[in-house]
Amino acid sequence: MRSIWNGAISFGLVSIPIKLVNATESHSISFRQIHLEDGGRIRYRKVCELEEKEVSGTEIGKGYEDADGTIIPITDEDLSHLPLPTAKTIEIVAFVPADRIDPLQMDAAYYLAAGGAPAAKPYTLLREALKRSNKVAIAKFALRGRERLGMLRVVEDAIAMHGLLWPDEVRAPQGVAPDTKVTVNDKELDLADALMDTLGEIDLEDLHDEYREALEEVVAAKAAGETPPEAPEPAKGGKVLDLMAALEKSVREAKESRGEEPAEVRELPQRKTSRATPKPAPGRKSTSKTTAAKKTASGSAKKSTAAKKTAAKKTTSKQTTSKQATSKKTTSATAKKTPAKKTTPRRRSA
Repeated sequence: MRSIWNGAISFGLVSIPIKLVNATESHSISFRQIHLEDGGRIRYRKVCELEEKEVSGTEIGKGYEDADGTIIPITDEDLSHLPLPTAKTIEIVAFVPADRIDPLQMDAAYYLAAGGAPAAKPYTLLREALKRSNKVAIAKFALRGRERLGMLRVVEDAIAMHGLLWPDEVRAPQGVAPDTKVTVNDKELDLADALMDTLGEIDLEDLHDEYREALEEVVAAKAAGETPPEAPEPAKGGKVLDLMAALEKSVREAKESRGEEPAEVRELPQRKTSRATPKPAPGRKSTSKTTAAKKTASGSAKKSTAAKKTAAKKTTSKQTTSKQATSKKTTSATAKKTPAKKTTPRRRSA
């Protein structure tokens, strides 16, 4: 890897010669501006607006534009008199726990390569000291004409440096959070936790730029004189009416995408469906559910009344039959107990 800066790490009285190399690279596809009529390249030329003529790079210097538009020329000699002790040195100023660094401050990343065999021993010493302490080093360094802040940490067997923004360069998140008061209940948090557990972890090496790959296919097809492939239409996102339902569906889909069994979320108390049923306005008819409930209740009431009437008839019939039987028995018994009357014959007259 080609170095972009040569200098030394100042570690107390220890000086470690190093070379600074970029730790990242961009794989994004860039385009050129062309003339649509003939495909010719569109190029920008540096023109002096006062003389309206093109100037070369050797004729271009620096200037600071004041608030009123006045340009103040600044020469390299003017800048050479500025106090910049870190011009060729990465000066370590402190060692702090890694969690003290806000990720918002992180900028470009670099690798620090040992500058020759003499640097191997102090380089290894600093690396092992950082490992054992579980800390990172905060340093100042100068790059491209200005002083910067950096953080040194261990990556495998190398020392990496992240450029850091100065604390006053990070904006406070004022006015970003919702200003509407929202309450999140435990059930929603439980479902969110379930979704996080379902998605789980991922090997970052498996992630890739799908847009860049699709763009490469388009470029290859155009170069071969073929029709570029059509991309599938993105899924249309609907308006979320029920957060709980959306969370449950997300957990279920995440499980299915991993080839796992459908997610089993802890049972929740019966709740309304994702589409809230509007309350009937005064004077309006009740909903179909209410009507069905009334019909069911009415039918049940009718069945219950009919059953009661039938039972009452059977009871009355039994009682009547019982009374008739009792009356017959009584009449029969009375007839047996009452003696028959004696008949006296009439006397015939002489």
